[in-house]
Amino acid sequence: MGKTVAHKILGSHLVSGKLDPGNEIAVKIDQTLTQDATGTMAYLQFEALGMPRVKTDLSVSYVDHNTLQTGYENADDHRFLRTVAARYGIVYSRPGNGICHQVNLERFGVPGRTLLGSDSHTPTGGGIGMIAIGAGGLDVAAAMGGYPFYLPAPKIVLVNLKGRLPDWVAAKDVILELLRRLSVKGGVGKIMEYGGEGVKNLSIPERATITNMGAELGATTSVFPSDEVTRAYLEAEDRGSDWKEIAADSDAEYDEVIDLDLSALEPLIAQPHSPDNVVKVSEIEGTKVDQVVIGSCTNSSLYDMTLLAEMLSGKTVKVGSSLSVGMGSKQVLEMLARSGALAKIASAGARIIESACGACIGMGQAPPSGANTVRTFNRNFEGRSGTKDAKIYLGSIETAAAAALNGVITDPRKLGKHPVINLPERFLINDNMLVMPPEDGSKVEIIRGPNIGMLPVPDPLADTIEGTVLLKVEDNITTDHIMPAGAKILPLRSNIPAISEHVFEVVDPTFADRAKQAGGGFIVGGENYGQGSSREHAALAPMYLGVKWVLAKSFARIHKANLVNFGIIPLTFADAGDYGKIESGDSIRLEGVRKSIEANEPLVLKNETKGTEIKVAYDLSDRQRETLLDGGLLNHVKKSVG
Repeated sequence: MGKTVAHKILGSHLVSGKLDPGNEIAVKIDQTLTQDATGTMAYLQFEALGMPRVKTDLSVSYVDHNTLQTGYENADDHRFLRTVAARYGIVYSRPGNGICHQVNLERFGVPGRTLLGSDSHTPTGGGIGMIAIGAGGLDVAAAMGGYPFYLPAPKIVLVNLKGRLPDWVAAKDVILELLRRLSVKGGVGKIMEYGGEGVKNLSIPERATITNMGAELGATTSVFPSDEVTRAYLEAEDRGSDWKEIAADSDAEYDEVIDLDLSALEPLIAQPHSPDNVVKVSEIEGTKVDQVVIGSCTNSSLYDMTLLAEMLSGKTVKVGSSLSVGMGSKQVLEMLARSGALAKIASAGARIIESACGACIGMGQAPPSGANTVRTFNRNFEGRSGTKDAKIYLGSIETAAAAALNGVITDPRKLGKHPVINLPERFLINDNMLVMPPEDGSKVEIIRGPNIGMLPVPDPLADTIEGTVLLKVEDNITTDHIMPAGAKILPLRSNIPAISEHVFEVVDPTFADRAKQAGGGFIVGGENYGQGSSREHAALAPMYLGVKWVLAKSFARIHKANLVNFGIIPLTFADAGDYGKIESGDSIRLEGVRKSIEANEPLVLKNETKGTEIKVAYDLSDRQRETLLDGGLLNHVKKSVG
């Protein structure tokens, strides 16, 4: 049987296990990336491993999230990240250099390599033919220490592309169509591999948009083949020597096949408050738009911004609506400035914002109360914009620009002839904002400001666990619900005692106080608990508050791994009907925990409030069970590698 692209890359990096779906595999990691919101804790964790230098081929520390400096906290974190990078052999991407996924694609992405990033949109790298996976910061710290990355072997789904995108239909519409068909749970346990004759009609930025939002499907990652289009992109980045061809064998077999005719698509838009709430733009035309924001790691390439400039040329943003634009990297910004395209964007009345994640994570550009905001981002969860009652719509560059010009949601096909975009054969290369580490960093002083807090480490698992159900929630609870982002909370990422005060704040503002008063407790959830961002703080901060287990109908992949990494047991209902038999406030006792987990036997929750028992399960590998028994991944890795 022939091999898929995913199997070829995973197979060449396989440390242990078999590529049979569901079995745990260990994969060697070539590259890692962190961003500043997750990086501070990841590097504190790496320090705790006691290793003198990273063991990966390449590790990069990006500053792109916490760039709004309204106090000392973010600037202190950046200084810490710069010095810790020099100490341990990590490339440091300075503030202003751009968004991690865009810069990594431009300057470091290599077909056939593996990339592990402490950001859920790391699969952007799949657009250039990498197996790029998002994970919690502790998994990334372990990978920097030479430890393999463990995950359940995914199913491989072929998305068989045919035809060519019509004018005014974008790569964003491709992934929105898949979200419309499959939902935010449709990719769980799967790698989405793109193939078919339609692939050659998509540029690398277009492919990267699609793989970026594969995270919204819940997919492990997404990947395109590496072909002549890939070669041309790498040559434009003066990295032609990094190219190699990677294609699926003609007789490769897939677990599933999805046919998608590019020529049959039309402009789509995701309505509030989920990326899979997708309709045709034409169905909601005329909806008033108060704000448009263009950029993020999803749509901020040179192609995207050049297209925007041509659409705005000689026009003005509609009165009553504002337009903010952030380029994905310094390379994009500088090339736009030199070509004159930036002047067209500014002349139309756009507000030029920093080359950073910014508004996508609620770090500035919050819309008015009750507003409709159209964004080229990847997520539109309630409150993510920084305004709780705002409604976020997700669309392409074409759809967003049309909304900014008309002040209402508009089918971009009504704007006339689509601009013809011709990009240069060679891009401007200026890596002056990348700081390479010294050969020997042992003498480098790591500078820690007062915002660099303690590194909490859980205790080994207890045999008897008792306490109170602190909170019961419904399906599709996101990590934004558990550990909110935004300008107020993100600067606290390196200060766990401070950030823990905000756990579940948007769901129940009393949660943190109640958890502290009770000395910890438990959480009950529905389907797909913990979807969204890879932020390990959604496990780390609850652990700090004393949460010992989470019982849910099902878990999102990254969050489940993060719970294990921080010693919290991810339990599932043996019978989904038992969800109604446990409520917030119930007193629960769990006995024989260590013995049961050691033997891989089911557990029984004793509900002392109701006088009932509930059988619960856990789907964990031998390694994950050992990790829980040791009190989390940090303890486990230190024990394993001495």
